[in-house]
Amino acid sequence: MFALVADVENYPEFVPMCSDLRIRRKMASGEGVVSLLAEMSIGYKFISESFSCRVTLDRPRFKIIVEYIDGPFRFLENRWTFSDDGAGGCNVNFYINYEFKNRAFAMLAGAVFENVFRKMAEAFEKRADEIYK
Repeated sequence: MFALVADVENYPEFVPMCSDLRIRRKMASGEGVVSLLAEMSIGYKFISESFSCRVTLDRPRFKIIVEYIDGPFRFLENRWTFSDDGAGGCNVNFYINYEFKNRAFAMLAGAVFENVFRKMAEAFEKRADEIYK
């Protein structure tokens, strides 16, 4: 599951509303940790936005941390953690917290983005079913 989520370059293939994702820089440490500078574009009906973030892929600790850099948000926190479920599967914990910079945009897009994040979570579940079953 870590590999599926860490494969950010392929998000436009299966993540709804992800219209583009570009890796601007990739840096690897000797400890199995890779940091990416990524720009993601999302679109839904009349709303289209892009934002940049730093994605830390920490394979030894089975964590993925997304740090917001620039875009329409005041802040964006996003963390994935993965653990063995003891039955040959994987527990995936996903946390996201965000706030838009512009109040009017927040009122307009807030409900839409809640739906977007729900659909994105469902897309990861579907992708896992396709790859791992």
